[in-house]
Amino acid sequence: MDEQSQSLVLEPELYQPSQNTDGQYLDYLPPTYSFKNGLKCPCGARKSHVFETRHNFNIHIKSKAHQKWLNDLNMNKMSHMTECESLKELVNSQKLIIARLERELNLKIKTIDYLTQQLINRDAAAANTNYNLLDLDV
Repeated sequence: MDEQSQSLVLEPELYQPSQNTDGQYLDYLPPTYSFKNGLKCPCGARKSHVFETRHNFNIHIKSKAHQKWLNDLNMNKMSHMTECESLKELVNSQKLIIARLERELNLKIKTIDYLTQQLINRDAAAANTNYNLLDLDV
């Protein structure tokens, strides 16, 4: 697959359970259009599996492994919230690092371009230099 085709590949949506008024996570069956590019469930029961149909996903959310994940999610809400905040901070710091490295890279690219041009100019000047062969001592 070439680079252009890879950029056109659409990722499946990630399933997120809904929450009731008490903040408890509940399963719901997403609308059919959610399955257009497939749907992934983060429960880990079928790692990296993409659900293509509503029917298959409906069977999945009734599985013991998925129900255990949903129960764990409800039991550990605070730790998930803390982890989420920590990951947000990590992403922000990585964005700053990436921006700094991009600036450094751009500066180095400009330096390389400048030095390359200097070499080209020097070589061109040397090629255009005329020597009087009569002045050479042999």
